Amino acid sequence: MKKTTSLWLGLPLLVIALGTYLFSDRLFGGDAAAAPVTVAVREGELINQVTATGILQPSDYVDLGAQVSGQLKVIHVEVGDKVRAGDLLAEIDPTVYLAQVDASRAQLRNQRAQLKDREAQLTLARLQHRRQQNLMAENATSREALQTAAAALRSAEAQVEALGAQISQTESSLRADEANLDYARIYAPMDGTVVSIEARQGQTLNTNQQAPTLMRIADLATMTVQAKVSEADVGKLSPGMKVYFTTLGDPGRRWYSSLRKVEPSPVVENNVVLYNALFDIDNPRGRLMSQMTTQVFFVLAEAQDVLLVPMSALTFPDRRDRSQAEVQVLTAAGSLETRRVEVGVSNRIQAEVRSGLDSGEQVVLKVAPAAADGDERRSGMRMRF
Repeated sequence: MKKTTSLWLGLPLLVIALGTYLFSDRLFGGDAAAAPVTVAVREGELINQVTATGILQPSDYVDLGAQVSGQLKVIHVEVGDKVRAGDLLAEIDPTVYLAQVDASRAQLRNQRAQLKDREAQLTLARLQHRRQQNLMAENATSREALQTAAAALRSAEAQVEALGAQISQTESSLRADEANLDYARIYAPMDGTVVSIEARQGQTLNTNQQAPTLMRIADLATMTVQAKVSEADVGKLSPGMKVYFTTLGDPGRRWYSSLRKVEPSPVVENNVVLYNALFDIDNPRGRLMSQMTTQVFFVLAEAQDVLLVPMSALTFPDRRDRSQAEVQVLTAAGSLETRRVEVGVSNRIQAEVRSGLDSGEQVVLKVAPAAADGDERRSGMRMRF
């Protein structure tokens, strides 16, 4: 009976002791010091790069316009057609321009006939002047007759010269009329693809008010990426540097090229200063199309098959020297060892370690106190990346 009473009296004390132990273990973590958060050193690829968004556009294109007014009689191509330089694309009604050419040619024939008449009169005037000179030498004619013959010669020469000038003017007008007639037939100036047609067959074009655009021909075999780079990153770019991009339709494929140039004039969008960086890419199969959105990556530095550690594991004693750092290593015995390592390529997340560490070693991350309150971190969970 006394043993049973003692057991019932001791049970509350046992419950209190157990609760106190669990509360203190929950509150203080059980251990005198929390286990460090570590990550294994691994091998991999590291790229330090600048990212931007861009737009694809043809590297070379031309907007074809009408140089003469008139009704667009026929369009010989459709959007998507491939054309060669010199192919006939469209025709404007040539009736008016053909009539102008015929009129100029007729006028030119008339003036050339007049020139033959004037040249014949000039030949006669020269003969008469020479005869009067010979007669004057023999005192067989008057001085007045010689003067009259000389005046007639000069007049004939002037008429021939004036008519020659008229013929030159008419020939110039004829060339302009023939050019306008030729402009009524619109030819492809380059090899390419018809990417857009702005005019419609039967439409009346008026070049006196504006230069109407009929269509655009573009060379889609080579595309240009126009990437918008922020002013904070544009200073890191240089012509010739490696660059690649992906498209929304095929994010798994990388298209590689090199930077051609950065345009000096900025573009301001929503109070953000951006600069256009341009580079070209071959497009033999036509998979890249105009106005496609691209995610662009300008490669500042890269390293293949190197040892990688998170940047949060590194401490730089000299902030001006980013090639030398210190890191704490968790040894197999459970102790911490400070190592001095040589750092290579780095970005905001990871860094290449060239010496001082081996693959698989556990390095300690610098974790903020607020982030180390979780049960997983206190239990020594090791992060993988």
